[in-house]
Amino acid sequence: MTRGLSRLIAAAVLWVAFTAAAGAGSLAATVEQWGLLGSWAVDCAARPDRDKGALLTYEIRKDGRVMYRRDFGEARDENEVVSATVNAEGLLNLMVYFPSLQQTREFGLLVSKQGRLRAIYNRSERGQYTIRDGKYVATGAPTPAQQRCD
Repeated sequence: MTRGLSRLIAAAVLWVAFTAAAGAGSLAATVEQWGLLGSWAVDCAARPDRDKGALLTYEIRKDGRVMYRRDFGEARDENEVVSATVNAEGLLNLMVYFPSLQQTREFGLLVSKQGRLRAIYNRSERGQYTIRDGKYVATGAPTPAQQRCD
């Protein structure tokens, strides 16, 4: 391999590493500036329960990854947030990889003026919604507002 080609490859590898690090920083900055970090629940005093309400936590790890932890009481999982953007209406659009489901899901969150968090949509990578327009698709019931627990 020529010296010029080696330098070109080294520069490309460095650029990819820098771009990935910059993207991770932007992701962390987006969720932090939006106000997502911390724990959220419908009722912070209640024990986490799959039917009565989970405790949902968003955090930035020391390595810069943004993680989404769900505590259902009898079950817990940890999933990586791979993308976060905010639209003009203030909706936070997250893409989260769920290893247990072997899929990435996209969901949108809004915070009210009272500081309550609501899921506006949740869909699979195939576009199948479980929440649409702030309501559960299966029942038509509105998604509950969550409060910050920490």
